[in-house]
Amino acid sequence: MSTENLPQSPEQPLRKPRVAVVFGGRSSEHGISVVTAGAVLRAIDRTKYDVLPIGITSDGRWALTADEPERMAITDRRTPNVDELAESDEGGVVLSVDPGNREVVYSEPGSVPKVLGEVDVVFPMLHGPYGEDGTLQGLLELSGIPYVGSGVLASAVGQDKEYMKRVFISFGLPVGPYEVIRPREWAADPSAARKKIVDFAGEHGWPLFIKPARGGSSMGITKVDGLAGLDDAIAEAQRHDPKILVESLLRGREIECGVLEFEDGPRASVPAEIPPVSAHDFYDFEAKYIDSAAGLVPAPLTGEQTAEVQRLAVKAFDAASCEGLVRADFFLTEDGEFVINEINTMPGFTPISMYPRMWQESGVSYTELVDRLIQAALNRSTGLR
Repeated sequence: MSTENLPQSPEQPLRKPRVAVVFGGRSSEHGISVVTAGAVLRAIDRTKYDVLPIGITSDGRWALTADEPERMAITDRRTPNVDELAESDEGGVVLSVDPGNREVVYSEPGSVPKVLGEVDVVFPMLHGPYGEDGTLQGLLELSGIPYVGSGVLASAVGQDKEYMKRVFISFGLPVGPYEVIRPREWAADPSAARKKIVDFAGEHGWPLFIKPARGGSSMGITKVDGLAGLDDAIAEAQRHDPKILVESLLRGREIECGVLEFEDGPRASVPAEIPPVSAHDFYDFEAKYIDSAAGLVPAPLTGEQTAEVQRLAVKAFDAASCEGLVRADFFLTEDGEFVINEINTMPGFTPISMYPRMWQESGVSYTELVDRLIQAALNRSTGLR
């Protein structure tokens, strides 16, 4: 039967890709995640994308929030939180775990659930555990929804500083001395666990840095100059993570380098330097986000030094099987060698964050950076790859 004379269905208008920006979360980095998401919401090109902001409260509820990035900034030295931005105190957002269904559903007690439409890609602006560590990435893999950034393995490795260092060592990347105290060790014999730290100090010298093994934004980190401050430093780190990392002081310059995945593979940005902050003992949370300590972009390095740190940054990206983006942090020691400290698989995206600043200096604007990350996620499938 010929179809020439049958009525034709009108062509459906092309729908803009829909980006769910997910932020907040259960980690101690909740507030800075909200600030980061606000900057990304301002930068997303609304002529190209529809946007759905989804905030995760500190207790884990997925909340529908208003698209009001101006409310997501640090005010009077205080970070915002999702509870202040949520449209309801009880309503919840749910993603389907059916890979064939990308619809997002919103429900409130006593009301009929409301379908909010399909999501094409998730931009997970979460920092720390329960978001940056592979947990959210695993949910999105089950849901079949593409997302910005690294997959489950790389996100988990990038979050756990112990296993990050183990991976780097196996790939021949230079790593500084460290020790790990696991929660089971501390529970079984606190004195023996404490002695392990003291012995490490005896071998490598004071000061030490005591930090959560699975955290970021310099939260929970204490620089300890001797035995007097050790117990308080351990308690502060354990307040963020029962597993703690102990590192010796590496004397030298702090150098950072961004990595971004292009069509032909990962490339490194111009590096930046974090100069000593006179008002702070080290580059801690307040220096980064509250007092807005300024880094030097580009870092005052020789051409050879720049090329070397860029090479190492890309090598770290590949070693951990990262995707999308990474910020790699190094020390340039007094003997002229680069030592990698850590990578961040979802680095800060606030207006003063080093990652976008390094790419701005490398010729990629903030808006272009956000767009490139979304496009890369849309072009990358979920599942084994």
